[in-house]
Amino acid sequence: MIGVAVGVALAGPADFAGWRSEARRLLAAGVPPEDVEWRLAGEVPGLFGGAPLPEGHAAASVPRGFLELAEVAIRHRDPERFALLYRLVWRLTHGEPGLLQVATDPEVIRAQAMAKSVRRDAHKLHAFLRFRLVETAAGPRYIAWFEPDHHILEAETGFFIRRFAGMHWSILTPEASAHWDGVAVRMAPGARRQDAPAEDAQEILWRAYYANIFNPARLKPAAMRAEMPKKYWKNLPEAQDIARLLAEAPGRVAAMVERGATPAAIRRQRAPVADVEAPMPDLFSQDPAAALAALKAEVLADRGPLAEHATQAVFGEGPLGAALLFVGEQPGDEEDIAGRPFVGPAGRMFNQALVEAAVPREKAYVTNAVKHFKFTPTGRRRLHQTPDAGDIAHYKPFLRREVEIIAPQLVVSLGATALRALTGKAMAISKVRGTMIRTEDGLPLFPTVHPSYLLRLPDAESRAREYDRFVGDLKAAWREVQ
Repeated sequence: MIGVAVGVALAGPADFAGWRSEARRLLAAGVPPEDVEWRLAGEVPGLFGGAPLPEGHAAASVPRGFLELAEVAIRHRDPERFALLYRLVWRLTHGEPGLLQVATDPEVIRAQAMAKSVRRDAHKLHAFLRFRLVETAAGPRYIAWFEPDHHILEAETGFFIRRFAGMHWSILTPEASAHWDGVAVRMAPGARRQDAPAEDAQEILWRAYYANIFNPARLKPAAMRAEMPKKYWKNLPEAQDIARLLAEAPGRVAAMVERGATPAAIRRQRAPVADVEAPMPDLFSQDPAAALAALKAEVLADRGPLAEHATQAVFGEGPLGAALLFVGEQPGDEEDIAGRPFVGPAGRMFNQALVEAAVPREKAYVTNAVKHFKFTPTGRRRLHQTPDAGDIAHYKPFLRREVEIIAPQLVVSLGATALRALTGKAMAISKVRGTMIRTEDGLPLFPTVHPSYLLRLPDAESRAREYDRFVGDLKAAWREVQ
């Protein structure tokens, strides 16, 4: 095999099934990465790209964590992605079984960064796609145009099928198109921007709705631009109103003050008039540590509805690139005073369970879905109050960015509030506990109970039984990232 490349042609730019099948055959035949030439069907092979694949034996198994990483990273636009992933799987099966836990390895870092970029692109597709109504001979069809950075369309059609199952829709991109008829989705070649309608009659209503929910007193232009970069504005109907709404914000806040609006309704920190052409910060292009520090500063400065009575916001703690990221509900009384997560009674039980589950604390990141303590004052005591849907929604952008910056291998939700914040829907813990599901952004998610649940159990026997079960959940989560 020395000096002769084995040519492998994949059916499409994100053909994970094809790549996985060919990688297994290559491993079985003992073909090293430097002897493989990856290309797409139809591309002209290189000078030595036509050698047949020799016969081999059964391929070695690889960690499930690698397969999950590869399935996402392969959608990246980097032309070296196929070769990079094969180099990683070769190393995993040739003496480096713990490779994915080596946080400083350049190839691991590169693959994880690719997967992170793909997930971010998918999040933008979910958030900034706008369908426009077109009447056809077969009935109404909703058509949208989007320009993704990576090869994500086919993988993300399931999101739109679930969300818009009753509509007939088409998503057009320069590379490919997806068409849903209410029964099945059909993939087709790419399209042009002019193939999608420029506007429809419903946009006036949508723009009016957007203008009415735009809160000038809670305006944060830099955060808005980081979450909704300007490159997406051209395809958003509401974007044509953003400059006007930003310019009008200070006057609207002043008018609210004149009318005697309550402090809870008006943000304490008022934003200056913003220049919409000013440079837009992209937190994800920064060094991750700088991005996390900037996000923490933003959370600590947040003056949302729960901030008025809480002592302070409580941000997450732990290392960047932590293998496990634990999301709890909200700070408790002791956390609110200390400014640190998981230091109260439930936190101490959680830390004890980590030790018994042999989960290295230094490889875990802990945070909460809601960043301020919500409570009911009763004399000298502050009684915990469960966050509602509005509280979860307010802090959700912070949580999503925190998870994205940390880039864990697995997210573990502790309790129903965290599960709802991560999945976007209310679910019974008993139905999904200990199983692998997905966050809204496609990350692997392992749900379990919150340790405070154990503290509320009525008798010692049930507490001991459920504590052992909780430790078992932590062990199972840790095994997933080994």
